[in-house]
Amino acid sequence: MDAERISVGLPSIAGALSYGRRAVDAVDARLLLREVLDCSAVRIAAYPEERLSHDQWAHYQTLVRRREAGEPIAYILGRREFYGRSFKVSPAVLIPRPETELLVERALQAVSGTECPTILDLGTGSGAIAITIVLELADRAARVCAVDVSAASLDLARENARLLGANVEFCEGSWFGPLLGRRFDCIVSNPPYIRTDDRHLEQGDLRFEPPGALSAGVDGLNDLRDIIEEASVHLNRTGWLFVEHGYDQAWSVGELLAQAGFEELSAWPDLAGVVRVSGGRFQPYAGPG
Repeated sequence: MDAERISVGLPSIAGALSYGRRAVDAVDARLLLREVLDCSAVRIAAYPEERLSHDQWAHYQTLVRRREAGEPIAYILGRREFYGRSFKVSPAVLIPRPETELLVERALQAVSGTECPTILDLGTGSGAIAITIVLELADRAARVCAVDVSAASLDLARENARLLGANVEFCEGSWFGPLLGRRFDCIVSNPPYIRTDDRHLEQGDLRFEPPGALSAGVDGLNDLRDIIEEASVHLNRTGWLFVEHGYDQAWSVGELLAQAGFEELSAWPDLAGVVRVSGGRFQPYAGPG
C-alpha cells in the first residue's frame, strides 16, 4: 500500500485511484481523491494521466488509510448531504441519514395549512432537520427551535445555519428542559433508540459516532419514552409529534403514543420499506358535553 507499488515516483490520477480501490470502496476512493484535488468527477475522468504533487499524494494516502480503518466518509470529508443540501459534520454529531428525511417530510405535511408554524426539533445534532424545515418553509415564516444537550453539537448546528442562511433558534439542554411554558404546532425528534447491547454499535460507522446519540437503555426506548410522555405539555391544541425509531420499534412506540393520549396514530416506512417514523396528534380531553 505505497507509491512504489504503483509506479516510480508520484502516481497519476489513474494510479492513485487504483491504489485507493485496492483498499476501500471504489466510490469512496474517488470521493477522497476529489477532496484532495479539489476538483469535479469530470476532471478526474478527463485527465487520468495528470500527476499528483507530493503533498496531494501524501494527503490522499492518509485519507485512504483512515477510510480503510473504518472511519465514516462523512467525518473524513467533514460534510454530508441531507435533503439536497450539504451539512458540516464532525465526530461530535450523528451523521445525517437519508431515512431521517422522512421525519422532515412528515413535519412539512403536518403544518402545510398553518401560517407561521412553530416547530421544535429535539436532539438536533448537526441541525440538519431544523435547518431543512425552516428553509423548506421559507415562504411561510416558520419559527423553528432546535435543542441539544451537547454544546459542541450546537456550535456545529449554528455554523450550518449560518452557512445555509437559516434562521433557527438554538437552545442547550436535555430534551424539553430549556423550554418551560413553551408550545409548538409540531415536534420532531430523531433521538437515540439503539439498545445498549446491540451488536451493531460495534460495527461500521456506528463505531465512530457519539454513543450518547445512539443508544438508549436495554430496550432502546428510554429517550423515546421521555419525549412522548412530556410532549403534550409543549404542543398547541391538535399539535403533532413525530419521532424516528428503530426498525423493530414501531409497535412499542405506537403503544407509548396511545398511552400518552395521542390520536390519529400512524407509522411511515422509509424508501427501503422499513417503518422508521411514528407519530400522532394530541387532542386534549374536553370533558363531557
